[in-house]
Amino acid sequence: MSSNPEKLLIIGSGPAGFTAAVYAARANLSPLLIEGFQAGGIPGGQLMITGVVENFPGFPAGIDGPELMSNMRLQAEKFGTRLVTDDADGVDLSQRPFAVSTVNGDKFTADALIIATGAAASRLPLDSEKRLWGRGVSACAVCDGALPVFRGKELAVIGGGDTAIEEAVHLTQFASKVYLIHRRDELRAGAIMRERAASHPKIEILWNKVVDEFLGENRLSGLKLRDTVTEAMSELTVAGAFEAIGHKPNVGFLNGQLKLDGQDYIVTTPGTSKTSVEGVFAAGDVCDPHYRQAVTAAASGCRAALEAQRWLN
Repeated sequence: MSSNPEKLLIIGSGPAGFTAAVYAARANLSPLLIEGFQAGGIPGGQLMITGVVENFPGFPAGIDGPELMSNMRLQAEKFGTRLVTDDADGVDLSQRPFAVSTVNGDKFTADALIIATGAAASRLPLDSEKRLWGRGVSACAVCDGALPVFRGKELAVIGGGDTAIEEAVHLTQFASKVYLIHRRDELRAGAIMRERAASHPKIEILWNKVVDEFLGENRLSGLKLRDTVTEAMSELTVAGAFEAIGHKPNVGFLNGQLKLDGQDYIVTTPGTSKTSVEGVFAAGDVCDPHYRQAVTAAASGCRAALEAQRWLN
């Protein structure tokens, strides 16, 4: 453990964490950033497993997700951010300076913390899903649905909540048809969203169905479905499948020391990045159950760094 506490320690290395680091470093806070290693996904967040990103401002031709994150990482380092490639596995927020420990046994203390550990999309535990991930299988219709490979094609959304219906409706702008695949005979979404799905001419709901296999060699060509009532098997030809079965915020290492909502997202004071513990700020998907976009995560990282700087001053 260092004898002197860090002014600011950032946990997480997606768009939120790196943007916070850029702003904090330029404010001469010399931030230390624990970028992760394996827990909650690879360093760089979900963009590291995303193909072409077409909706991040400043890249009219699009940019590969890993390249975008590499650029953000280099920019943070350029201004003096120090990086630790490890997973935070515990924090002590009961006293100041705050204490942070890592899987490799390193210990740090800091006057202020920014938590930007993101949320991992829940995924189906199928070997075929892993093989075709990014090759027609995705967890973000808003991110990927407008890609040329999906335009004018039949697509599928897997899930039955509000997010699944929002994604299905979004995809109707580009697809010839959207199948909404739900394992029960009633959607979990709210009444307005259920009506929106049922009445949309391009959406067909397939009730009591689960995906047993994603079909295709180098690219998705269809789905093998199992009926949850009759156990009958069927195949559905689609060019893309979007999983909308929830997200899990990466908050396990906090051990309940910050206030969370009913879905385990960190609760922040409305309009700010302030958490339930003074001096601890949150940014990005770890506190955002609604948007989950790279640009909104980056914006919240900026806000967290500015608020941390003012608090430290």
